[in-house]
Amino acid sequence: MVRSYRLTDRVVDMVIVAILSILGLSTLLPLVHILAISFSDKASVAGGMVTFIPIRPTLAAYNAVVSDHAFFRAFGVSVERVLLGGGLQFVLTILTAYALSRPTAEFRSRNVYMWILIFTMIFSGGLIPFYLTIRNLHLLDTMWALVLPSAVPVFNVIVLMNFFKGLPKELDEAALMDGAGPWYRMVALYVPLSLPSIATVTLFSLVGHWNAFFDGLLLMNSPDKYPLQTYLNQIIVQAAQPQSHLTPDQIKQLSKLSDKTVNSAKILVSLIPILVVYPFLQRYFVTGMTLGSVKE
Repeated sequence: MVRSYRLTDRVVDMVIVAILSILGLSTLLPLVHILAISFSDKASVAGGMVTFIPIRPTLAAYNAVVSDHAFFRAFGVSVERVLLGGGLQFVLTILTAYALSRPTAEFRSRNVYMWILIFTMIFSGGLIPFYLTIRNLHLLDTMWALVLPSAVPVFNVIVLMNFFKGLPKELDEAALMDGAGPWYRMVALYVPLSLPSIATVTLFSLVGHWNAFFDGLLLMNSPDKYPLQTYLNQIIVQAAQPQSHLTPDQIKQLSKLSDKTVNSAKILVSLIPILVVYPFLQRYFVTGMTLGSVKE
């Protein structure tokens, strides 16, 4: 059907596009504000003078973050954690979701395992039992303490499971008639057809591992093994502590800083890897979330 546009329709369309564009650009304002704060000096930030343009620009906040080799060591720990933890979650999420997507006639204990996973998502044993478990397993101060507790993310499993269940059953039946076993069907059929949902849960995994800081503080005894977020958090703590034990150069450096400037630098540094990865996964993100959330 051919649709004729009147002048009124065109004006309405232009107004809608303008409003949506303004709303879209407004979402960038907090990021611009944080960027301006990170480049402004301590006095300007404390006086509330900074909006979207840096006042008396300085790199003091970024120098505090990247001036010593501890930053790059922590960055390397976070990269290792993302690669190891993300890869482990990728494999275990696919294996678990595929098994749970099978009908009860094929996997009789499916509902039992499903309820166990749901229970762990709703209820937690608590922080102290969690710490004691990691300690008793002799995982403290190791990379495995950061990646094993979240190796099977239940929410990601449910999203991917629903996506698997939404695929046409005829494809699975045709592969079964051709003699394909469960492993072959999963690798050659389900995984390639589920790239949108897999990309979605992979993005969740990468962001979760990259942004986590508390478990590093709790489970790492040595500061040399802190991930990046834990290291950056400790910068804020040290800046708020008494300065009697600091050298004159360190006192001079901290005098140029405030919690707001360092926090802003921390946020921006933390965003860089995610901003690099996200464009490659963005086209799958909305599709994966939509198709993976409509079935039971």
